[in-house]
Amino acid sequence: MSTLPEIIKDAEAKMQKSIEAARHEFSTLRTGRANPALLDGINVESYGSSLPINQVAQVHATDARQIVISPYDRSMLGPIEKSIKISDLNINPVNDGVSIRLNLPPLTNDRRKEMVKVLQRKAEDGKVAIRNIRRDFNDQIKQLEKKSEVSKDDAKRSEDQLQKLTDRHIAQIDELQKNKEAELMEV
Repeated sequence: MSTLPEIIKDAEAKMQKSIEAARHEFSTLRTGRANPALLDGINVESYGSSLPINQVAQVHATDARQIVISPYDRSMLGPIEKSIKISDLNINPVNDGVSIRLNLPPLTNDRRKEMVKVLQRKAEDGKVAIRNIRRDFNDQIKQLEKKSEVSKDDAKRSEDQLQKLTDRHIAQIDELQKNKEAELMEV
């Protein structure tokens, strides 16, 4: 069984991972600029398995409106192109026989608002994950208290500490969301 400081430390580590996951999710949202992270959620059927695009090709933004995908193996051009077409990016890939170019159209105001709604959903998912971590670790603290391994006062202090951790991590997600929202609405 863990001690109270170990429980708090584990909770903080898991909450930090949730922040990183949220940051990664936010990076996949398309802003006005080309960003290779847009393709992070897309997998390609390659040699009998499904791999992320960045494992079968080099992906880079050549300018603010274009992403170039250069596969390590030219036979992967077709599968990469197919994966992009069936994704929810709504971008038509241009295959020149050597690489695939994605020309990103400028975002309309309606599309920006739509992206903000998606951002809000992803932020809420991140907050829920942090609250779930708090709940799980509060349960562990209560178990220790029930088994009389810690005093009621120590358990209460640890729960308060866990709540402060939760509040701090949720504030971080709010800050990330606010920054990404400003980036999305930037014309």
